[in-house]
Amino acid sequence: MTPRARRDKGAERVTVALLFPGQGSQKVGMGAALAREFPDAAETFLEADDLLGFSLSRLMWEGPESELALTRNAQPAILVHSVAALRAGGERLVGARMAAGHSLGEFSAHVAAGTLRFADALSAVRLRGTLMFEAGERRPGTMAAVLGMEDEAAELLCREVSDPPMSVVVTANYNAPGQIVISGDVEAVGRAAAEAPSRGAKRVVPLSVSGAFHSPLMGPAEEGLRAHLASINFGRLSFPVYSNVAAEPVSEGETARELLVRQLTAPVRWSRSVERMVAAGATQFIEVGPGQVLARLNKRIAKGIPTVSFGEPDDLAALG
Repeated sequence: MTPRARRDKGAERVTVALLFPGQGSQKVGMGAALAREFPDAAETFLEADDLLGFSLSRLMWEGPESELALTRNAQPAILVHSVAALRAGGERLVGARMAAGHSLGEFSAHVAAGTLRFADALSAVRLRGTLMFEAGERRPGTMAAVLGMEDEAAELLCREVSDPPMSVVVTANYNAPGQIVISGDVEAVGRAAAEAPSRGAKRVVPLSVSGAFHSPLMGPAEEGLRAHLASINFGRLSFPVYSNVAAEPVSEGETARELLVRQLTAPVRWSRSVERMVAAGATQFIEVGPGQVLARLNKRIAKGIPTVSFGEPDDLAALG
């Protein structure tokens, strides 16, 4: 083989990275067509209904939307849809070399990597959503998207307007360059939102959430989730999963267990995670699950690298 032929052959290699969406991607009707077209997907929804003891699939497919949007329902719904799509994608997805999931999507990523059994991930995510909702009731909080502001400026603003421990706001999601989410006590988030335009923000968008996710206000949920995850087997990963907390690849089950607990109160370092995957050699991203939120973010994070979404039968052609 000539040197040029070797280079051409190397250029054809594709290193696939899987991305799994988080809360907010749910919608009524999610996964219904997938279940009709793919037996493996249909079996996933049946398995979830049996494990949970109620028809989550009916809620996903028929609504009402207000019930589906509840944290305790939205989180398992997104996980189930993501795993159903993963199974439906079959051999088109088994060649993945790395994965990441946004917030609860990190549980889906660990199912894909073999760290967690689907049944264990489902029970954990159902509990996670319940614990997060209860933490939000105990100490009401909220979140807001801050657009067009530099990371350091948002961090400084949050520190300046916070008055801990009674009034706290922190940066919670680093979703893409110029897109940050802040989270905390209602009054503190309001102060930060009011001040943000004078610090460079182009727009501030309040989010409809049941609590201040990825902030210290979620602290009460940690103990319950840690105890539950301690009862679950975390296996050896078949490929690295990039942690939201550290934006670093995780290859050991015990490390994954602890980071999934810490994730409740730590920021989601999504931009950095995707950048690290690119640096590790990712040449194609596939978002697996409902919606295209992560694919849209990738247009700003991983410019020039193809990203496709697979969550419904019509998306299958994009996988090649």
